[in-house]
Amino acid sequence: MATRTCLLFSSSSFLLILLSFYLEKSHATVEVESHFHTLHLTSLLPSTSCTPTTKGKRGGASLEIVNRHGPCSQLNQKEAKAPSLTEILAHDQARVDSIQARVTTQNYDLFRKKDNTSNKKRVKDSKASLPAQTGIALGTGNYIVTIGMGTPKKDLSLIFDTGSDLTWTQCQPCVKSCYAQQQPIFDPSSSSTYYNISCTSTACSGLKSASGNNPGCSSSNCVYGIQYGDSSFSVGFFAKDKLTLTPTDVFDGFMFGCGQNNKGLFGKTAGLIGLGRDPLSIVSQTAAKFGKYFSYCLPTRRGSNGHLTFGNNNGVKSTLQFTQFAPSQGTSFYFIDVLGISVGGKALSISPTVFKNAGTIIDSGTVITRLPSTAYINLRSTFRQFMSKYPRAPDLSLLDTCYDLSNYTTISIPKISFNLNGNTNVNLDPNGILLSNGASQVCLAFAGNGDDDSIGIFGNIQQQTLEIVYDVAGEKLGFGYGGCS
Repeated sequence: MATRTCLLFSSSSFLLILLSFYLEKSHATVEVESHFHTLHLTSLLPSTSCTPTTKGKRGGASLEIVNRHGPCSQLNQKEAKAPSLTEILAHDQARVDSIQARVTTQNYDLFRKKDNTSNKKRVKDSKASLPAQTGIALGTGNYIVTIGMGTPKKDLSLIFDTGSDLTWTQCQPCVKSCYAQQQPIFDPSSSSTYYNISCTSTACSGLKSASGNNPGCSSSNCVYGIQYGDSSFSVGFFAKDKLTLTPTDVFDGFMFGCGQNNKGLFGKTAGLIGLGRDPLSIVSQTAAKFGKYFSYCLPTRRGSNGHLTFGNNNGVKSTLQFTQFAPSQGTSFYFIDVLGISVGGKALSISPTVFKNAGTIIDSGTVITRLPSTAYINLRSTFRQFMSKYPRAPDLSLLDTCYDLSNYTTISIPKISFNLNGNTNVNLDPNGILLSNGASQVCLAFAGNGDDDSIGIFGNIQQQTLEIVYDVAGEKLGFGYGGCS
């Protein structure tokens, strides 16, 4: 009898053990799968159909952002030859070189030679959200928004850039050179609210920090000059005019560069809108209304509902995670504290000092995230291990981990997340992990710096679909999910 009891107990225990094992195994499977994205390959490729954007109430001033590859972009209908992905990556590296030079206080001086530009006669003296679209069709790898300038208002499509401060646009007359842009070049003589800024004004002297160059002077009018790492530049009069973000968000006396000598890789955009921290940035100039608070969401190549929004009328969303800005070097860039990176649920073995060595900025104008060499090698190695079942493809410019997925309809890729100061974890969208040059060449969308001493950059590919909030006055950066598609 005792033997029978023991046998029954053993059988029950065995069943419990089997059940426990099954449950544990099932749970483990769920845990493993939760660290991967399973997706259709088509979600990484450009779309050919347009789904009109449905604008929601964001409050404030909101401008639309449309992805550079997006079929809804009116700019794509102009038959302009878009640059190849290889060209975009080359331009991106030039930008990175420029940023890293600026951080090390290497500035350019466009006024070493005497300015021979003829003087143009002086002409008669909440929250807002703007549609934003990417600029591939305009010959640049950056996103763009459309604002209004002057009276009557003229629409201008500008690259929006958190790594720059000065807003500028090409202006008539082009006394030396202007690159081809899609919209008519702004003519200040047709605006009743335009006027040049004096050389002796405080605003003119502030150009040094906003542009990296000492201002010039032409017939008592302030002259600005700004040059980028790829030798692109804009030179012209520093001026004021009426800025229109939305019909109810209008700013008189907005200071900007009216460029009469412009050349470089700006594609067919009309110029650039600076979202940095400097007193001359649009963030600072609209602070009285928007409180130095803005947000944006960058859509994927298949998305059509991105936005750049100024102000915080709807209050801070409880779903946002915030991290404090790291101490900055200079007044322009937005530095963040990266503590670590996880791939497929696995925290990489990278000392936090690797990221602190040179620091990291978040930048809307850089396409591909740049990591310290040690961090990138670790990330690349782990990612390749998870992707070992897929055939490799040739490198694509600076992207050295590519796969031929042309024989697949569905793929599984490890999730990648960044751990930031304040226990903030940023989980990347699949489109922020892989960049495709067609199904036969799909690449890990990260690159390494040549060493651990160069500044890291959290680029715009990795920012896609995230709601990113810049509370500049509060010195913090917020991240949310599902901000756009």
